[in-house]
Amino acid sequence: MKTPLTKDEEKALLDAAQQVREHSYSPYSKFKVGAAVLTEDGRIFQGTNIENSSYGLTVCAERNAMFAAVGAGARRLRALALVTQKVPGAAFNSPCGACRQVMSEFMPPNTPILIAVLDKDKRIVYRKTLRDLMPYPFDKFSEK
Repeated sequence: MKTPLTKDEEKALLDAAQQVREHSYSPYSKFKVGAAVLTEDGRIFQGTNIENSSYGLTVCAERNAMFAAVGAGARRLRALALVTQKVPGAAFNSPCGACRQVMSEFMPPNTPILIAVLDKDKRIVYRKTLRDLMPYPFDKFSEK
């Protein structure tokens, strides 16, 4: 990452993720998720979770956002924001292993990951890095 995210960039990413969350197709889990990624050239791409009755064909919001960015020509992502609902007993909802692996393809380990939880009228934000979520990745950025 070249420079830290500004507060305006963080807000724009979180707002984009929260907005697209409303387009979730989650009739089985009823768990809406929104994601947004920021590319190195300043573009924001959104994605939401899309479920399928054959659960293995479900695609997470994070991957949908990353794939939209890559499909538009981005190859390095500067940050990712994720917005979910509150789950009793959990501080926040972490991306799944498949999403983490895709993140490691397009993000260096120090990439900021903003994980927001909607709890009533509040958006509680947890700031992590990809390294926090995936300390031993199988990726092209790892030291050989």
